Amino acid sequence: MSMRFAAAVVLVLVLTGVAVWLVAYGPGNDLDDVSGYEPVESPGGEPVTVVVEPGAATETIANSLESTGAIASATQFRVLVALMGYDHLLQQGEYEFDRATSELDAVYRMRRGLVSTKSVTVVEGWRLEEIADAVAAQGIPRNDFIAAARRTDYEFPFLEDLGVGQRLEGYLFPATYTIRRRDNAQDIVQQMLQAFSDNVPVAVQDQAEELGLTLHEVVTLASIIEREAVVAEERPIMAQVFLRRLRLGMPLEADPTVQYALGNEPENVSEFGYWKQGLTLDDLEVDSPYNTYLDTGLPPGPISNPRLDSINAVVNPAGTNYLYFVAKEDGSHAFAETLQEHLENIDLFGANDETSP
Repeated sequence: MSMRFAAAVVLVLVLTGVAVWLVAYGPGNDLDDVSGYEPVESPGGEPVTVVVEPGAATETIANSLESTGAIASATQFRVLVALMGYDHLLQQGEYEFDRATSELDAVYRMRRGLVSTKSVTVVEGWRLEEIADAVAAQGIPRNDFIAAARRTDYEFPFLEDLGVGQRLEGYLFPATYTIRRRDNAQDIVQQMLQAFSDNVPVAVQDQAEELGLTLHEVVTLASIIEREAVVAEERPIMAQVFLRRLRLGMPLEADPTVQYALGNEPENVSEFGYWKQGLTLDDLEVDSPYNTYLDTGLPPGPISNPRLDSINAVVNPAGTNYLYFVAKEDGSHAFAETLQEHLENIDLFGANDETSP
């Protein structure tokens, strides 16, 4: 360390020592654990972009931050990185900062790889409108996002079976996404589709073909299982039930598909939300291609955005011979091979046969 830099270290410690030690070394803090850190909004002006290349030195990063106006002092940034043990741990990426961001905030964001202060999380089992609501809360117009989430010019092989204009429901992969100020609705949808491509193995399509299914049919069935399953271990069993029903020409009789159909009606959403609980016999008569009580086969497309586990369950179903299942109070299910066993389970668990496969 040069004498000049050593002097700078002493000066910074004198000026900011209390704050740094409380944040970085205070009771209960783990210097390598920044998972609970929340970025601070800077009072600065227009945002600036700083690109961190793979393997970039801390000094290079600090100078880039200072030269763009993202931070005031490259020296203070370097000192903080050294004190907190983050040298060689700052993550690459294209970062967006407000001008005059605090050096400490910049360090934490780069340690976590937070390229933007805004993010949106797609929760497993959400339908398109729920994602649109979450995206809208981060400044992307809701209607713009819904319009962007249709098959247009997105270039992904797994979308080839979808017609132009068809909703991309099912392919907006559950994850957390960063939103930069310049991002529009199409950029966000592109991120979600890329995540699907990155996380769903190409081999899934081969496994689907072995079952006589297209990838779109796999995702459609996985989206139903995502809404049905509470216990993870039951996903492959549910997949077996639904696949066997499809082979036998039996209706799936899956409540979530009816809930999805009802969720397309604004009046129902206003009163019951996107997923109405406690379906009535009248609900089961709703005129919709998504009503799997009235129509056999799969619905036209996915009803939610499933996690990878649900997709894998469809192409790796359990080796059982069940045809029915009914929910228990704890969220798990009782499975049955015969209608008589199923009726006994309904009596035992107090369920309604009209809303149980």
